[in-house]
Amino acid sequence: MRVGMVINYDGEFGQVVEELGDFERAGLDIVFVPEAYSFDAVSQLGFIAAKTERMQLASGILPIYSRTPALTAMTAAGLDYVSGGRFVLGLGTSGPQVIEGWHGVPYDAPIGRTREVIEICRKVWRRERLEYHGKHYTLPHPGGTGLGKPIKLINHPVRERIPVIVAAIGPKNVALAAELAEGWQPVFYYPEKMSEVWGGPLAEGKARRDRVLGELDVIAAAPLVIGDDVAELRDVMRPVFALYIGGMGARGKNFYYDLACRFGYESEAGKIQDAYLGGRKDEAAALVPAELLEKTSLIGPETYITERIAAFRESGVTTVNVTPLAATHAERVAAIERIRDLAS
Repeated sequence: MRVGMVINYDGEFGQVVEELGDFERAGLDIVFVPEAYSFDAVSQLGFIAAKTERMQLASGILPIYSRTPALTAMTAAGLDYVSGGRFVLGLGTSGPQVIEGWHGVPYDAPIGRTREVIEICRKVWRRERLEYHGKHYTLPHPGGTGLGKPIKLINHPVRERIPVIVAAIGPKNVALAAELAEGWQPVFYYPEKMSEVWGGPLAEGKARRDRVLGELDVIAAAPLVIGDDVAELRDVMRPVFALYIGGMGARGKNFYYDLACRFGYESEAGKIQDAYLGGRKDEAAALVPAELLEKTSLIGPETYITERIAAFRESGVTTVNVTPLAATHAERVAAIERIRDLAS
């Protein structure tokens, strides 16, 4: 398996990037830069391209609503150019709170728009004259001045097929990722529940998959600590799970709550949401099941981590995307070196 790492979008980015060279030398294969309502991911990815040599760089993720499809394609081509062909376009829908609250555009047709954005990007990268007639995007625009015309990208991209990763957890979006993208990035990956929760949608999408895309890259995220007597560090993730299950979206419109239910924690998810929306965040965090924290993390002795890596691999994971929780940079680099060995 490849080893990836996510950069924290609210941390001291400059210092993190200065340290990336050490992670690259330790064997890190790919780094993901998220974009929420923080600094944009694109400027940071360009900075990373100049500071690294080998590792792949991925947006993790760019929301499909925040840029036009053509701008998304231009941006990906530009990042692929400045990185020497190392960029991976991670796309996702984000959620209504960010899309409508921050970007001020409707959160509608997430699955249909994702499909059309990917199709338009690939036309741009092939330098075709951009004509597209979809349900959600029509190019050139049929209204306005009437002066719009099909044009093609001026520059010649490094690659005409930049890898696309789709972040998805809902059944229809997962099927879309398996059909159309080079990679699929779920959240809260639980190896033992993978087949039950996502097996059907993945099979449905793969049945329609073009062979040119190759095998689907399955990217599973997990916090990482290797050592004895470290199990209590799983509790570090309690506020994160509580936020997502309890507070992302609204009651009746929360994808992460729905996922927890599909994992079999419907009762617990209801209590977490009630507590979180009631302002009792500490209570909500305490209610996150210990089993869920354990199975979605890589925290424990090396023998245990070896077993969990095997479970991830057995379930189909091809890239493990870790967050080292060690206190010092040297310890985090050592963790990447060790997980690189264990995942090989």
